[in-house]
Amino acid sequence: MIQKITLSFSYLLFLFGIFLFAGSDSYAQTIVTQQLGYPRICAGLIVDGKPFNEYNATFSYVDFPAGTTFQVELSDTAGNFTSPIAATTISVDTSVPQQQTIKFAVPTDLVGSDTYSMRIKSVTTVPVYSLKYRNSQNVSNFPIYYRTFVDSFFINDKNSTAAFCSGGSLTLSIDNPTPANQSSSPANYPNLKYKWFKDDVLISGQSGKTLTVNTAGVYYVQIDYGGCLDENFSSNRVTVTAANSGSGVTVTSSLGNPFCASGQGTVLTATSGNKYQWKKDGAVITGATNRTYATNESGVYSVEVDFGGCISSGSINLQSNSFEASIDVPDTSTIEEGEVINVSVTTDATSPTFEWFLNGNVIAGATTSSYDVKVRGSYRVKISQASGCVATKEFSFRVNGQSGPATVIPNIVKLNGMNPYWNIPDEYKNDSTKVIIISSNGDKVLDVVNYQGDWPQNSVDFKNVNPVYYYVIQGDAGEKKGSITVIK
Repeated sequence: MIQKITLSFSYLLFLFGIFLFAGSDSYAQTIVTQQLGYPRICAGLIVDGKPFNEYNATFSYVDFPAGTTFQVELSDTAGNFTSPIAATTISVDTSVPQQQTIKFAVPTDLVGSDTYSMRIKSVTTVPVYSLKYRNSQNVSNFPIYYRTFVDSFFINDKNSTAAFCSGGSLTLSIDNPTPANQSSSPANYPNLKYKWFKDDVLISGQSGKTLTVNTAGVYYVQIDYGGCLDENFSSNRVTVTAANSGSGVTVTSSLGNPFCASGQGTVLTATSGNKYQWKKDGAVITGATNRTYATNESGVYSVEVDFGGCISSGSINLQSNSFEASIDVPDTSTIEEGEVINVSVTTDATSPTFEWFLNGNVIAGATTSSYDVKVRGSYRVKISQASGCVATKEFSFRVNGQSGPATVIPNIVKLNGMNPYWNIPDEYKNDSTKVIIISSNGDKVLDVVNYQGDWPQNSVDFKNVNPVYYYVIQGDAGEKKGSITVIK
């Protein structure tokens, strides 16, 4: 929040001085500073998309020649002007006594301090005249900072827990996700100092961007902006525990528990350590050796964490608030000519919707929990829950014909029969055999390897005659060519 700067100056004093000088034949060069309208200078806060760094310093002068240059200067961090820091200069255009205001900005690389002083100085006169300013609290030493980093930041890779082996230690550090992007982390600003806290108590003597801990507690860090400190510039809090073999690991779910199983699932995160091994319902999950593990399935998940000297474990009984569903048909089944298989889905979804597919295409009108299968092919049913926890589940199954494997390459396909697809001998159904089908117009309608006997999958335009297609089979068994007539 930017404090509005309000300037107040008792101009009567200034006029009284003028009258005194007017009654004399000689004038004394005099500078009078106006008390500042702010208690401290805390530059750098983002306002309207850019850092705020604009302040006013008002003063009055008597008997300085036209062209005299005045300058606002900052002291060193101890309040001394042995090596002052120049802020802004102004040249007066007349020797007539008057009030001037310098608009200045503090250097962006300023190392902040609570004991800076600020003065106005006549740069081009001999001798040099200067006078300190007093802030709105009427003191001449006050906090001046340029806050180079004014955003949220994190420690411990944003994780809220960490552990170390009893008798050992752990190093907490400020995260720096993109070192090339300076504004991504305060760790990219070497002039910054920090305040580390344990259980809300300041840890004395710790001002660096890392902290080695060997006792349990809740730790966090603030950027040390002294009198310009803002609680918003604090890191996340990390609960650090001392681990012994067998216990001490916590597991959290990014989507809560229960969670809504959708998309990439919930992310389980373990207490920070050196090595990890995840298990589900007591069984090792192959390859799950990172600190995090994503899942869409309910179950008891446990993880063993190696802290480098001791191994501890933790678990979570993960529950999904999605829905359950089942289907009453095996993955593969067969039907005979004229037979019908009724396939049903059972679910506890809220107001579920259903979509049935045959060979990848939506079956028009099939929108209930059951479907009568009359022809062979690859089927899929999709169940959706659109309220509460929005989620979907799918089941796939395949229905084969009872006619047995083909021994010859057929040249007729009857679409309204039990086997409405062009089937070929199994010797041509492999990864090394290509099947190409071309229409009478020369359009290639199929070009696959490992053909599964499921053409045509789309509707065929009969017009006035039964359409004729041409096939080419190329593989280890040689090349076969021929025609296919499609009839209703």
